Amino acid sequence: MSPAVTLLVGSTKGLFLIEGDAARAGWTVRGPCCGGWPINHAIGDPASGTIWAAGGSDWHGAGVWRSQDGGASWTLSKLADGQADAWIAENPAMAAELGIAPGPSGAFSGEVAALWSLGRAGGRLYAGAKPAQLFASDDGGETWTRVQGLSDHPSSGSWAPGAAGLTLHTIIADPGNPAKLWVGISAAGVFATEDGGATWERRNRRSNAPARRHSHPAAGDDTETGHCVHNMVRAPGPGDLLYQQNHHGVFRSADGGRSWDEITEGLPSTFGFPIAVHPRDPLTVWTLPLNGDTAGRFPPDASAAVWRSRDGGATWEARRAGLPQGACFFTVLRQAMATDAGEPAGVYFGTNSGSVFLSRDEGESWEEIVRHLPTVLSVETLARA
Repeated sequence: MSPAVTLLVGSTKGLFLIEGDAARAGWTVRGPCCGGWPINHAIGDPASGTIWAAGGSDWHGAGVWRSQDGGASWTLSKLADGQADAWIAENPAMAAELGIAPGPSGAFSGEVAALWSLGRAGGRLYAGAKPAQLFASDDGGETWTRVQGLSDHPSSGSWAPGAAGLTLHTIIADPGNPAKLWVGISAAGVFATEDGGATWERRNRRSNAPARRHSHPAAGDDTETGHCVHNMVRAPGPGDLLYQQNHHGVFRSADGGRSWDEITEGLPSTFGFPIAVHPRDPLTVWTLPLNGDTAGRFPPDASAAVWRSRDGGATWEARRAGLPQGACFFTVLRQAMATDAGEPAGVYFGTNSGSVFLSRDEGESWEEIVRHLPTVLSVETLARA
């Protein structure tokens, strides 16, 4: 039987822990955690029970919350102050009356607006920021340093923001080699390091296959994919098989991002945010296309479907059972789809309308397990014994 699962659900009003039993049923909700901060991403360590949650805003500042007791209590490591810190300093009497005390100032105040992503490689924890920067912690998230090699990349002066700003939203590690990392930046593309972050290579080149012609300015050209990568995953097993959902298409790379093949054909739209890969089968992937960046960003024809490929994106099939098939206008954001390691694998996604959906049969059928949450920004899974 599959292990019990905790979903780490980041939202605009804090982190929620959605806990299910070994049958992936009996779901309960804990939260909101993390002081009600907007939480863009959260990850956990099943061995220690530690959970990290990253987020913030112009008001809150930027930081990583850490729990070492399964979410019962939390400690904030602040990287940057926000408007709230200035207000507390300017209004100490009123802040005291409200029970608010000033905290230590963030070391990167004025340089970071919020944190958007988390990742682990070996014993090191990484956090991606807005504007796009990468930070590393070697003490479990208590203190942080900037990964200067990425910030100093020769192309950094030309990085352009996406609609949500210039954000480093995806961090991927090679489980067998902690010095090898990939990051996704909207809208600068994919970057990779093989020396623990000292040097970085920009990896947006298309393969030699003929490119599809698109007039959209985010679509790239015959040489490169569009730089507005939305999400990226690494397939299990040897080799560096990557998949990405771009602002304008779905792509696959068999060589760690050094070249990309478009695999959008068969999908109803080139636009979407999330992509997920099977925990054991490198050729099974899921994505959730939306109708376009200027057409409302909801499922085509307002009919929800998760699209699955069993052959690495050569063909796609829509899976709709249990999903709303009319008047469905939700959006699923870039980090709001995840899988578990159960048998068969479970697949989850959260919506900006506050629902979380589960498939216990690898996308064949779906059920809504939680509703009425705030806007869901991210979903990750954490196995429990």
